Amino acid sequence: MQTPLASIARRWTPSPRTLRRAALSAVVMSVLIIVTGGAVRLTGSGLGCDTWPKCTDDSLFATPEQGIHGAIEFGNRMLTYVLSAAVGWTIIAARSAKPRRRGLSRLAWSQFWVVVLNAVLGGITVLLALNPWIVAVHFLAANLLLTVAVITWHRTGEGDSTPRPRVPKPVRKLSWAITAVAALLITLGTLVTGAGKHAGDSSEVPRMPWDWTDAAHLHAIAAWVICALAVAMWLVLRIVDAPDDTRARARDLLIVLLAQGGIGYLQYFTGVPELLVGAHMLGSSLMWIAVLRLALSLRERPVTAPEIPAQPDPALTAA
Repeated sequence: MQTPLASIARRWTPSPRTLRRAALSAVVMSVLIIVTGGAVRLTGSGLGCDTWPKCTDDSLFATPEQGIHGAIEFGNRMLTYVLSAAVGWTIIAARSAKPRRRGLSRLAWSQFWVVVLNAVLGGITVLLALNPWIVAVHFLAANLLLTVAVITWHRTGEGDSTPRPRVPKPVRKLSWAITAVAALLITLGTLVTGAGKHAGDSSEVPRMPWDWTDAAHLHAIAAWVICALAVAMWLVLRIVDAPDDTRARARDLLIVLLAQGGIGYLQYFTGVPELLVGAHMLGSSLMWIAVLRLALSLRERPVTAPEIPAQPDPALTAA
């Protein structure tokens, strides 16, 4: 007996464009869920729905008594279903690709399990009244989903052969350093948030036990380090005559880092207003995407063209 996915795969073969669009939809929704999750916190709506999985003890939906905060929190929860639909589309498209691509299917399915993990962490966050440590873990798990989604999106444009490098090994090691520092930068950002002014609720929520400005200084140091590494990568890729698309990825990363750094300093010196904090969260996602795309562009998996069936010799056919 066939599974529903196998049945769909037997009847439908997505075009490469459809497959890539499906994977891209999961990337877009991953970014959107991060940004709207930030909006929940920045508007003080983190406990707009005061329980989970229901919004109240008696209602699955937000009630008029909960006001705008309940609507914002409930809206973010509903957006998870849109994210799930995008991930589901990716799973179906990856499973239906011909020839079958098991590695791509596994990547698509891993997105589903990370979505489940995030849903559980979101519930724990509410049940623990926005404890800053679990809020930080929830944010990092959302970035894990974004990571898998970007890798899946990239893999839809590749073949399934063994990857081969496009640049010398020292350049690839530099990209590993950029990726590691970027991950550290995002993690340090959660420490700034956890000790900072935006607790996510109008009531008193305990903060992480350090001064948020000290955490912001550490965050800024990591930001300067990754900027220096990104400039080095941009220069090195020209020295080694790297492919044009790889050099474009390095350029994109520099542009995002400059914009993100500007927003970061502006929000710090203006008292971290909500709008700028939200823009900085969006910039964090765009930076991570740029870092991953740069690292992935340093190797390639050529698409193997399907074999063409043998054709009869025209002269013999005529004879």
